Amino acid sequence: MEDKLPRWPNVPACYGWLSLDARGRWRLQDETISHPGMIAFLDANYTCEADGSWLVNNGPQRVYVRLDSAPWILRLQPDHRFLTHSGRCVSPHGAILLDGDGRVFMDTDAGPAALDDRDLAMLFADVRTTAGESASESDLLALMRQAGVRSEATPPPAADSAAATVNLQWHGLPVLSLGHEHAAARLGFIANPAPADAAPGQAAPS
Repeated sequence: MEDKLPRWPNVPACYGWLSLDARGRWRLQDETISHPGMIAFLDANYTCEADGSWLVNNGPQRVYVRLDSAPWILRLQPDHRFLTHSGRCVSPHGAILLDGDGRVFMDTDAGPAALDDRDLAMLFADVRTTAGESASESDLLALMRQAGVRSEATPPPAADSAAATVNLQWHGLPVLSLGHEHAAARLGFIANPAPADAAPGQAAPS
């Protein structure tokens, strides 16, 4: 197996080499990993640290993962279950969060997650108002506008506007705007881990 593992620097902690994209594909230096054995190794050794960094344990070496979306990428099944990119069945906790780009995030029993964009339409089709009616496109757009980035010259929506009053649910879970928070800050993960001695604001090397 050793000759099939990804090649990264032989250092105790490796940054900037391994990433997980928004569709749950492992990438090494921006090249998609397709070897089944490599993928199984990465999935089996994927974990997190207390500070919200996610990494793969390669023996004593820690290979930190840049997250293009979230630590777990979910596929929605026809029976409303969620499966992670590694095939694990997980349950969402709390709210379904919608950002200004229409992406869906949530917390799960495995950790922070994002829905694969190929399943957004399936999820949105089951979103309901509190009266039990199917959510309209304008309802969803109102939540997206709440999460969209506004300039200082753009006033916030009025308190009695549709954007402020829309209440939606997905199978009993509230569907909420992510607001102006980034998903990483709201759900508690580090999207791009960097060494402790990196300068403030400095990203991990790529």
